Amino acid sequence: MLTSLSRRLRVFQKDERAAATVEFSLVALPLLGMILAALQLSMVFFADQMLQSAATNAGRELMTGQAQSGGMTAAQFETLVCNRAAGFFNCSNLMVDVESAGSFSAVNTAPPTITYDSNGKVTNQWSWSPGAAGQVVIVKVMYNWPVFGPTVLGLSNQPNGGHLLLAVTVFKDEPFPS
Repeated sequence: MLTSLSRRLRVFQKDERAAATVEFSLVALPLLGMILAALQLSMVFFADQMLQSAATNAGRELMTGQAQSGGMTAAQFETLVCNRAAGFFNCSNLMVDVESAGSFSAVNTAPPTITYDSNGKVTNQWSWSPGAAGQVVIVKVMYNWPVFGPTVLGLSNQPNGGHLLLAVTVFKDEPFPS
């Protein structure tokens, strides 16, 4: 009995007919994970670029004084940013912070700290100070982008498992009539 078993094992050791299948099964899962991570990362970069373009384009309304002379509110500016993002984002999840200062060195360039309640909703109150003619304005547009997949990929940077996209534009308001 022992000899027949050892003979079968020796035959099995020399059989290489399914070697490629076994090797592929060992490599398939990590390969699939890398492909999905690359796709997810490309979507994060694309969304970040869309958000940056929307912030820059909407900021021009502030820079030229059109928003200030038209009496634009913070909610209207958020809608303007969302419209410039070509419907790529859920407008209710956009966060817009607009601050002004007298000079570039006085602008608050600190990264925003997002706080959440127990339900995962953002609790921050954002500033709305579009500035007067000649003032320096910083526009920060934030969006919590959903990330899928294991956290080992390192794409999530928020407690709720999302990735905070941050678009910033800084400019000096043009001399427009008040």
